[in-house]
Amino acid sequence: MSHPPSLIRVLLADDHAVVRAGIRQLLEHSGDIQVVAEASDGETAQALISQHQPDVAVLDIQMPKASGIEVTRWVRAYAPQVGVLILTAYDDDPYVLAVLQAGANGYVLKTAAPEELIRAVRDVRQGKSVLDAVITQKLMAHMFSGPPKAAVEELTAREMEVLSLAARGFTNKAIAVQLKISDRTVQGHLAHIFAKLQASSRTEAVMRAVSLGWISQHAGAISEE
Repeated sequence: MSHPPSLIRVLLADDHAVVRAGIRQLLEHSGDIQVVAEASDGETAQALISQHQPDVAVLDIQMPKASGIEVTRWVRAYAPQVGVLILTAYDDDPYVLAVLQAGANGYVLKTAAPEELIRAVRDVRQGKSVLDAVITQKLMAHMFSGPPKAAVEELTAREMEVLSLAARGFTNKAIAVQLKISDRTVQGHLAHIFAKLQASSRTEAVMRAVSLGWISQHAGAISEE
């Protein structure tokens, strides 16, 4: 029997079989998510991602053979179309920052409510960035501890337009269409924005701009294209 076109195909990687079983049951109970493969270690996760090409890879951080951070870096390099959602018990700052810098689309704690996890998978499938509320608070604290406003080079009007659209969930292509510029020009503006804000991702750049009062904290979901 064929599945509906909107079905979200998920790879689930966690080294605890009982945890995987619970998460699988939760996700598939949603009706629009299918777990197409499971892995108990990072290397197997990479192989299964290559084989199944899922829409979203849901990864724990601490796994044998390759961590969730290493798998995330591998996905960004070899399967960039796959969304990465970290689902873990760890909310330590080094883990959070390392995962975001590796290119994860989302970071959700295992203490999250079931509907939050389901919504996170759906959002990552749509190219949005998802952060657990606890993680957002930690990231905001990190941003506030960053360079003082006086030490940050002001963005140009065009760079502010690009960052504002990125904060609202626009992809590079959508930003290019909106501003009537090329994708390459958008990438160039983002590179300048990252350098000025000392950020390594859209999420970090947006959060730093929020902490500086340049854009609203409620700008919207962030696309990490």
